[in-house]
Amino acid sequence: MKALKATMMGLGAAALMLSACAGQQQAPTLTVSGLDPAKFDTTIQEKPVRLYTLKNQNGMEACITNYGARVVSLCVPDKNGNPTDVVLGFDNIAQYADTLNSPTDYSSSVGRYANRIKDAKFTLNGTVYQLKRNDGPNCLHGGGNSGWMHQVYEAEQVGDSVLKLTIVAPDGENGFPGKVMAVTTYTLTADNTLDITWEAETDKPTIINQTNHNYYNLSGDFTQPGYDQVLYVNADNFTPSDKLYIPTGEIRPVEGTPMDFRTPHAIGDSIKSTYDQIQNATGYDHNFCLNTYKDGKGDDTQVCASLYSPKTGILMEMYTNEPGVQVYSGNFQGVGNEVNIHHKNNLVYPKHVSVCLESQKYPDSPNHPEWVQPTLNPGEKYYSHAAYKFSVK
Repeated sequence: MKALKATMMGLGAAALMLSACAGQQQAPTLTVSGLDPAKFDTTIQEKPVRLYTLKNQNGMEACITNYGARVVSLCVPDKNGNPTDVVLGFDNIAQYADTLNSPTDYSSSVGRYANRIKDAKFTLNGTVYQLKRNDGPNCLHGGGNSGWMHQVYEAEQVGDSVLKLTIVAPDGENGFPGKVMAVTTYTLTADNTLDITWEAETDKPTIINQTNHNYYNLSGDFTQPGYDQVLYVNADNFTPSDKLYIPTGEIRPVEGTPMDFRTPHAIGDSIKSTYDQIQNATGYDHNFCLNTYKDGKGDDTQVCASLYSPKTGILMEMYTNEPGVQVYSGNFQGVGNEVNIHHKNNLVYPKHVSVCLESQKYPDSPNHPEWVQPTLNPGEKYYSHAAYKFSVK
């Protein structure tokens, strides 16, 4: 009996140990930003989707999904060395993929044409192309829910710090001509820069204009409007737009207007101005003509824009070879259906919680031949570059 009792006690203890081990194995391994990668493992469009993590030796982390080539979180050290997630988004793939209840361009690699094209129509080499209308009468972000932000990319992670994402788009997709193969490459560098390149080739003349759509709040506090974020934009001019956010064709000086960020100042200082452009957009949603682009070439060694949070001390400096940057102040956050959508940490974002800095050709540029054109021909290679360097001060 004693032997039997001892055996039973031993089995009970072993069972408890196995149960404890099983519990430990079931506990998710979270990223620095608190994401559970298992919540991104799925299949969409019969293709595998997952979360990829890039890191550098300074404790910076970028979590990216190949669904829409989206940056889900971006953790950078604040002035006290604490890792701070500075981009908005969701903590699961289901919400990113739910285009009915939570349609969003959060942190996506937008294509094949970022921003708007008037009347969803353009002419190339004498042929008129009718695009998908997904923003009133206009085409926005390549067709929105059927554009590249909602497509699954083929992913290849190279070491700890590089992720290559490839998409092949068919001829006629949302009305755009040409079969296009495009590659978005994210690199996390040793100097705390999120470096992004876009490359593409086509089999017939087409247009392409890619960008990254990260929504930044460098305070890490997504419960309050980001009015204290200090913005700098190296631009003497901007392109005014109508009430449908389509450029009028004018190139207007920023001098003497709330669009002047050549001297850095808090966004909240001017975001509620009575200036017609601010009123039309209920904030900022405008293309700035960068001084770093001259004589048909962009200098991506010069700072074209920056954002700073006095709360965390985090400074983000932006570089690009593109002629323009779209400054968007989250004017649709906390409005309409957005008031019911819960995001990372179960938060409902308020209006103006973030700022997007999107490198680009000017909006509707195919219909303005006097502007830098987004045309890509067979045998040519599209190349666009944007880099976001983080530091503290």
